[in-house]
Amino acid sequence: MLERAVVSPVFKPLNAAFVAAGLLVLVAAPYVIYPLFLIKVLCFCLFACAFNLLSLSTGLLSFGHAAFFGAAAYTAGHAAKVWGFPFEAAILFGTATAAVLGFAFGYVSIRRQGIYFAMITLALAQMIYFLALQLPFTHAEDGLTGIPRGYLLGLIDLNDDVAMYFTTAVIFLAGYLLIHRIVHSPFGRILRCIRENQSRAISLGFRVDTYKLVAFTLSAALCGLAGATKGVATHLATLTDVHWGTSGNVLLMALLGGSETLFGPVVGAVLVVTLEDYLAASGLPVPLVIGTIFILCILLFRHGIVGEFKRLVKLQ
Repeated sequence: MLERAVVSPVFKPLNAAFVAAGLLVLVAAPYVIYPLFLIKVLCFCLFACAFNLLSLSTGLLSFGHAAFFGAAAYTAGHAAKVWGFPFEAAILFGTATAAVLGFAFGYVSIRRQGIYFAMITLALAQMIYFLALQLPFTHAEDGLTGIPRGYLLGLIDLNDDVAMYFTTAVIFLAGYLLIHRIVHSPFGRILRCIRENQSRAISLGFRVDTYKLVAFTLSAALCGLAGATKGVATHLATLTDVHWGTSGNVLLMALLGGSETLFGPVVGAVLVVTLEDYLAASGLPVPLVIGTIFILCILLFRHGIVGEFKRLVKLQ
């Protein structure tokens, strides 16, 4: 169960090439594509990876991760706009808020599995949505607007979209590398052991609920990092950020790209956000189009886009 997988020698040069190409794209992208759009894409990439950390490691499928994403956006925005927090402090405050919520949600829900776990997380997330609708500092349907970006380390003016983009790119890379480290650490191997055979993990002496709670909290904190960055970078936090539809979208991103891989959610997030943005002005029913694409991809790519690509490379 904890055996090391045999990796094809083809993967090492491929991985190096993909990393180099990805870094090159990150550096060149803001000079070709609108930076504010790219900032949104990167935030949702981190959100999708953080969501997938929970399902990839423990097999737990949450329907409430939008609560962490949106709560962090609201609290970071309020801290920056009303309390005058600098950029770094506002982001950390939003992340910490999501971590606390994740601990509370996880403590209530991790003792259940399958559809029961999913429904509990959805119900708890709807409570956060109700609070976001009622609390005065969120401004209900109007949302929290005019969130200032401030300065990075007191030196770099983040009102420059390119500077904000590179800051977001560094945050995304740091979050992605942390997720990679968690998944490939001894802690991550124990989580996969729990996912594959929970009864055996218990018999080996592992405190299963504790490991699940830590994984849930880490996933929530990273979702909060994405949400806080998105709220401050776009000057806006709205009810959409905490809506159940956002939880559904991030699930779609993970499945579309490949929920059994680390990079799959990144590809899925890029596709979904790009489709939503470019189809919005077309007059077409965006949910219907994205749903149709999702169904086709599930039928043609059962392991997701990245998952199928990796499977094809192994077969060659």
